[in-house]
Amino acid sequence: MVQLPKDLDEAVAQARQATQAALEEGLRRVQVELVIPELKAQPIAEQFIPTLEPYYEHLKVYFPDAGAAALARRDWGETPFVVRAIGETKGKMQPEDRAFLFVEPSSVEVNDVEKMCLEAGDRPVIFLLPRLENIATIGIGMAGRELRERFLNTIESCYYIRPGQGYALFRCYPGPWQVWLETEEDYELLAESPQKPVGDELDRILERAGAPEDDGSEGTPSSSRATAPKQAGLMTNFKRLWKALTQ
Repeated sequence: MVQLPKDLDEAVAQARQATQAALEEGLRRVQVELVIPELKAQPIAEQFIPTLEPYYEHLKVYFPDAGAAALARRDWGETPFVVRAIGETKGKMQPEDRAFLFVEPSSVEVNDVEKMCLEAGDRPVIFLLPRLENIATIGIGMAGRELRERFLNTIESCYYIRPGQGYALFRCYPGPWQVWLETEEDYELLAESPQKPVGDELDRILERAGAPEDDGSEGTPSSSRATAPKQAGLMTNFKRLWKALTQ
C-alpha cells in the first residue's frame, strides 16, 4: 500500500509513478492534484516532466499564458519538447504531436483546454496542478453541470493529495481514494473508497472516527466547524516544508 509522502520529492515521485501507470493502462486524460496553495507550478513541472521522456520529441507543454511559458523557456533553457502558452499560435497541436502536458490550467482557460483536448483525440493529455473547476467562473447552474458532464468528468485523477484539519485525502493510481486520520505520532488509514469522498460522505467518514468535519472546499476547513489538532502532526509539518521549498 502506498503511504502518504513525507516531503515534496516523494510526492512528485509518487505522482510520476501514478501517471505512468495510468497511461500504461490506456487512460488518456489524467490529472495530478497537489492541493497546497503555496506550491509553485514551474518547479513541480520541471521535476514531473521526465515522466514523459518517451514522448519528448513529440511533446508539447502548455502554460496558462505567454508570460509563464516564456519564464519556463528561460529557466529551463533548450529542451527536447516544445513549451508554449494555451492559445498561442506557435503552440497549435500538430499531427506529429504524441502527448500534451498542461501546467496549472485554470477555469479561465477551460473552454480553450476543452477544445484542445478534443483536438488531441486519443493522444495522452496530462493536467498538472489543474484549477479547471472554479464555481465563481463556470457557475453552479446548467452551464457548469454540462461542462462537468461533458469534459471535467472525463479526466481521471491519478494522483491527489489534500491536507485537511486533522486528516488527509489521498489517491495514488491505481489505488483507491483514501482518508487518512492524524494521530498523536503519525497518520493512519481511516477509509478507502472507489470514488472521491466529498461533502456529506467525507463528513460521515470523519464523524465515525471523531475527527473534525470537512467544509467541502479545497482548502482548510472552517474554524467554526473544526478545532485544531493538539499538536503539529506529519501533515502540518509537510505543509510547512512544502511552503519553504516552493517560495
